Amino acid sequence: MTPAPTRTPDHLTLALPKGRILEEALVLLARAGLPLTMPEKSRALRHEFPGVTLLELRNQDVPVYVDLGVADVGIVGKDVLIESGRAVYEPVDLRFAACRLSLIREIGATGTIGRVGTKYPRAARAYLNAQGIPAEIVKLSGNIELAALTGLADAVIDLVQTGGTLRANNLEEVDVLFESSARLVVNRAALKLRRERLRPLIERLRELVAADTVG
Repeated sequence: MTPAPTRTPDHLTLALPKGRILEEALVLLARAGLPLTMPEKSRALRHEFPGVTLLELRNQDVPVYVDLGVADVGIVGKDVLIESGRAVYEPVDLRFAACRLSLIREIGATGTIGRVGTKYPRAARAYLNAQGIPAEIVKLSGNIELAALTGLADAVIDLVQTGGTLRANNLEEVDVLFESSARLVVNRAALKLRRERLRPLIERLRELVAADTVG
């Protein structure tokens, strides 16, 4: 295994989740003056660039790596960030990968919610407690909607982007817990130790997001 490089105050370690967020994040970072060209068909999980180490992670691991200081900065969805419970600095809403976390039931369902299926047990528990619903939470990994269709759960809490999957399966959103989008997250110690690199990057990303929103 190739050893990790010794990090200097001007070297950044960046954590990005695999998939669609990674692709959109690289485009935005390039516009912000941080061009990172990923090799095609590479199975490497760590990529070295001048002044930057890029780590490819699972979504759920990005806040962990940033919070524990292995990565200085990362990009991750707000839904993952909330579910992680990690105390990272969140300076910029990047406004892509937009979706929402919603309570979902079969269309017309009116019975008591006694069991909820979800990939987001922390967020689900906070919501149900706030609503005074003493439901059991069942943690699931995929095809969450199926729990409502098979009777495994009376409702599910899951991400919704366009709602097409819900309509195709006779499901509807009953309530929205919160809106989610990609966020820039920063390790709090790194914000001081690497401020000469991080502060300009944060400000440039804010400018780009503001310009895109106006445009």
